[in-house]
Amino acid sequence: MTVPVDLPPSQQTRTRIAVVTGSRAEFGLLRPVMKAVEKHPHLELAVIAAGSHLVSPGLTYHEVKKEFLIAAAIPMQVAGRTGRAADVEAVGIGVSRFGRMFEQLKPGWVVVLGDRIEAFAGAAAAGIGGFALAHIHGGDRAEGVADEAMRHAISKMAHLHFPATAASGERLLRMGEDPARVHVVGSPAIDDLAAITSLNDTAFAELGSPTVLFLMHPIGRDDETEEAAAAQVLEGLSGARVLALHPNLDPGRDGTLRAILGATGVVERAHLPRAQFVGVLKRLASGGGVMVGNSSAALIEAAAIGLPAVDVGRRQAGRERCGNVIHVEREGAEDVRAAVSKARTLRGPHAHPFGKGNAGERIAAILAAAGPEGRDSLRKRCTY
Repeated sequence: MTVPVDLPPSQQTRTRIAVVTGSRAEFGLLRPVMKAVEKHPHLELAVIAAGSHLVSPGLTYHEVKKEFLIAAAIPMQVAGRTGRAADVEAVGIGVSRFGRMFEQLKPGWVVVLGDRIEAFAGAAAAGIGGFALAHIHGGDRAEGVADEAMRHAISKMAHLHFPATAASGERLLRMGEDPARVHVVGSPAIDDLAAITSLNDTAFAELGSPTVLFLMHPIGRDDETEEAAAAQVLEGLSGARVLALHPNLDPGRDGTLRAILGATGVVERAHLPRAQFVGVLKRLASGGGVMVGNSSAALIEAAAIGLPAVDVGRRQAGRERCGNVIHVEREGAEDVRAAVSKARTLRGPHAHPFGKGNAGERIAAILAAAGPEGRDSLRKRCTY
């Protein structure tokens, strides 16, 4: 069931901003936005934790709750059930529950990020329910499972756009979005990097003092195919000290997880909180380490930090890649081994297009300028 938490009624001069977070990854990106909204004198933050935050064994809901008052918790997925059909059912549940909660909270703006099913469900509920929608990281390209289509679908439902790069902003314009509603603000993934320190010796040793961080998500294939693919990549890392993080809740997760748990000489963790995750990236960057897999963090945070990365397969197909990235099309052990050797020769810093680290503040300021009359923005017209 949807679990509401009472919030004080909005003051007349403040606009209530409902921020939807559905996974550990986008919470790390949304956190600077939430902080900026929370601090802004003309805004009021309402955090909605949904989807995979509430699924065992991770339960990253508690990580969100440590930092923010949660206005609502909206379960969507069921622990132990993955696959395309399960995702369809989860979206249906989410749309219904988001719709009821928006009607209770009556936000001036609903804010979602990216392309996951939680963001899609929140966006659909906002659009159909008559609530103004703001979308962060729209206009990007990344194949994922169904990510490319869902991201662009969210963009077409959104009334305000916060793309991370100029190229993504231009893509939104080509999709017919109103230029006055497209604000290239950079990626909030960059915002908190400077404030997070490299992991200290003790904490790094507890993770096995890795030379490689492995973070690979499934791309919607059956479990056996995903297991074989991940196993090949891990074989290409043999001889290295590998820290492997568990994959997200996408279809094929069980196969990828089996490959991690079956690998020898690998330290595995279900999840690292944002500060610890970035601390590992910084420690690897300063010590000749490499990130390997298909996470967007290899293309965004790692680029800003100066950590070499090997991007494997087609999950991030179409996304902008910086000078820290070596791409491997095929999930083969020898291809991965060669790419890791090449990545170790890369030297930073690397220029990146993801902004100056103030995306959260810029997003909050633009939402405040839009004011509590966000519903007036609900009428959309394609510009082509």
